Amino acid sequence: MASGIFALLDDVAALMDDVAAMSKIATKKTAGILGDDLAVNAEKAMGFVSDREIPVIWAITKGSFLNKLIILPVVFILNAIYPPAIIGILIIGGLYLAYEGAEKIYEFFVPHPKEVVAEQLEEITPEQVMAFEKTKISSAVRTDFILSLEIIIIAMGTVTDAPFVNQLLVVTVVALIATVGVYGIVALMVRMDDAGYKLIKKGTDKSKFLVFLGTILVKSLPIIIRMLAVLGTLALLLVAGGIFVHHIDFFHHILTSLPATLQEFLIGLGVGCMVLLFVIVFQKIKKKLSS
Repeated sequence: MASGIFALLDDVAALMDDVAAMSKIATKKTAGILGDDLAVNAEKAMGFVSDREIPVIWAITKGSFLNKLIILPVVFILNAIYPPAIIGILIIGGLYLAYEGAEKIYEFFVPHPKEVVAEQLEEITPEQVMAFEKTKISSAVRTDFILSLEIIIIAMGTVTDAPFVNQLLVVTVVALIATVGVYGIVALMVRMDDAGYKLIKKGTDKSKFLVFLGTILVKSLPIIIRMLAVLGTLALLLVAGGIFVHHIDFFHHILTSLPATLQEFLIGLGVGCMVLLFVIVFQKIKKKLSS
C-alpha cells in the first residue's frame, strides 16, 4: 500500500516537472501577447477617481477569470471536434481589436463630443459616474476576452503533442499567469501616485530620499498613462495584424518586404480603418432611417 502511494507521488512529481517545463515554454511564446494585454488593460483601467481604481480593476479581473473559464473548455472542445472554428473565432476577434485601435486614432485626430462633456464635469451625477465605470469595465472585459483567446490558443499550440492532462494543466497555468500577473501589475501602476504621496508625507521630516522617490512616482504616473494610451492602441493593432497575417493567406503574402512588426501594424491599421469606415457609414444610414 505504501509503495503504491509513493509510486503515485512519483508520477505526480514527474507530471508537475513536465507541466512546469512546458508552461515555461508556453509563457515565453505568449510573452508578446501578455505585454500587449498589459498595455491595453492598463490603459483601460486608468482614468477613474482614486478610491474607485482598485474596485474597477477587481471587477475587470473577475471578468477576466470568467472569460478564461468560458474560453478554456470551449477551445478544447472545438479543437477536438472542429479545429478550423478556432481560427474563425480568432479572426472575428481580430476585426474587433483592429476596429478599437482605429477608433482610438480617429478620436484623437477628429474632434469628439467627449470634449464638451469634460467641461461640464461638475454636473455629472453619481449615477452617470457608475454608468461610465460599467461602460469602461465592459469594454475592458470584451478586449480581455479576445486577448485571452489568443493567449490560450498560442499556449495550446506549444503542447499539441503532449497528453491531454498536460495540455489542460499547461494552458490553465498560462491563463492564470495572464490574469494574476497582468492585473496585479495594473493595480500597482494605478496606485503609484498614492504611494508617492505617502512617501512624500513620511519623508518630509525624516528623509529627503523618500521625498525625492515619492515625487518621482507622482510625476511619473501621468507620463505612464499617456504612454500606455499610445502603447495600448499600438498593441490592439499589432495583435489584430498578427492574427490576420498568421491565419489569412492573403495578408500573409502582402508587405513581406517590411519587418514583421511593421507589416502586422499596417495590416491591423488598414483592416481597422475599413471596419471603422463601415461602422460610421452604417451608423449614419441608421440615423437617417430613424429620423
